[in-house]
Amino acid sequence: MRKILLQESEIPTKWYNALPDIPNGLEPPIDPATGQPATPEKLCAIFAPPLLEQEMSAESWIEIPEEVLDKLTMWRPTPLVRAKRLEDAVGAVARIYYKNESVAPAGSHKCNSSVAQAYANKVSGITKLTTETGAGQWGSALAFACALFNMECLIYMVRCSYEQKPFRRSMIHTWGAEVVPSPSDTTECGRRVLARDAQCPGSLGIAISEAVEVAASRKDTNYTLGSVLNHVLLHQTVIGLEARRQLEIGGEEQPSVVVGCCGGGSNFAGIALPFLRDRLDGRRIRFVAVEPAACPTMTRGHYAYDYGDSSSYTPLLKMFTLGSQFMPPGIHAGGLRYHGMAPIVSALIRESIVEPVNYTQLPCFEAASLFARSEGIIPAPESSHAIRAAIDEARKEENRDKVVLFNLSGHGHFDMGAYDKYLSREMEDFELPDSVLEEAAKTLPAFGFDKLGVA
Repeated sequence: MRKILLQESEIPTKWYNALPDIPNGLEPPIDPATGQPATPEKLCAIFAPPLLEQEMSAESWIEIPEEVLDKLTMWRPTPLVRAKRLEDAVGAVARIYYKNESVAPAGSHKCNSSVAQAYANKVSGITKLTTETGAGQWGSALAFACALFNMECLIYMVRCSYEQKPFRRSMIHTWGAEVVPSPSDTTECGRRVLARDAQCPGSLGIAISEAVEVAASRKDTNYTLGSVLNHVLLHQTVIGLEARRQLEIGGEEQPSVVVGCCGGGSNFAGIALPFLRDRLDGRRIRFVAVEPAACPTMTRGHYAYDYGDSSSYTPLLKMFTLGSQFMPPGIHAGGLRYHGMAPIVSALIRESIVEPVNYTQLPCFEAASLFARSEGIIPAPESSHAIRAAIDEARKEENRDKVVLFNLSGHGHFDMGAYDKYLSREMEDFELPDSVLEEAAKTLPAFGFDKLGVA
């Protein structure tokens, strides 16, 4: 059986919350003004109360609201596909399966959380949402969700991606949202950046600052985040929960290796966390988190308290980070250009449960092109990192006759400029010198800084 499908009635009705299962737990977010754990009251200035409840919940299973489930049925359940043609093309000794999240309306897994977040804000009386977006996947997903719930939406898109991916902008506009290149002159923090560097290509940290600044200034407006925070990872667990059931239906064993690309951690967590208890119960299962060598948060960063944005508006989170002032090169996987990693994923790296790896973009595009020719789907540049790692794992003798599962987090239909660069051999790889990372690390706040990360 090549494609394993579920019925609409088999969509998970509860999200899996990994927080109670993390060995040694998570360190709390810190209010930098007090040095104490951030209070829910302070966070309520920009987040909807239902989302904060999910963020801090100690319950292992959280009910998915009926109205959210109704919207999810527009594209869920998504197919689980055995990549038999890819296996043959690469000489795999393992069986490769991928969860195809590209079938969502905005073309990526991001819709799983955008709908949940828009709903939570709508029932809280909020009429407008702000956010940042890197490659445009989260921005387009939130624009789609706001259209469903008749809400206004303002998106700050990292400038280099804004220029590289014009049709992402068109998609956002089609759903009725406003998109602004970041850094912009519409916010105080954006103007400060432009005063220092009028040609700044932007970063997710800067775009977050702009979106948070706007949300904090208006009572009818809240901020939403497409990755990193616990509640976002929670919403994405529908991916892995469906995959578990689909493998059972197909008479297949549970995976020995689970792979996902990592920018902030949401799609990796979505495919991997539902298998966490198997690992904790002693089952041999590996979790491989893949990031770009040009933004090596997990593999060359520090495990430390840091801000989530470049203007220090957010609470301090304990996570793997390169420093909130880190400016990554303008690689085509714009969604992976973030300086920090989700606290949940970071804690699992700390516990040696998640294995981080990095790749430069040329071998990833090679894998993506091979996947497109064998499986027929053109992957997003972000997803190409997961494909590269899945191929490498499937060739290992230790994985012979086992299952390698990866998340195809989105399609690359709006990324063809990147493929043009690759096919014309104009694409370059970026290897960051230690001096760049050392300079960025100097911006880490003194509070709670330690060097438990990989130097």
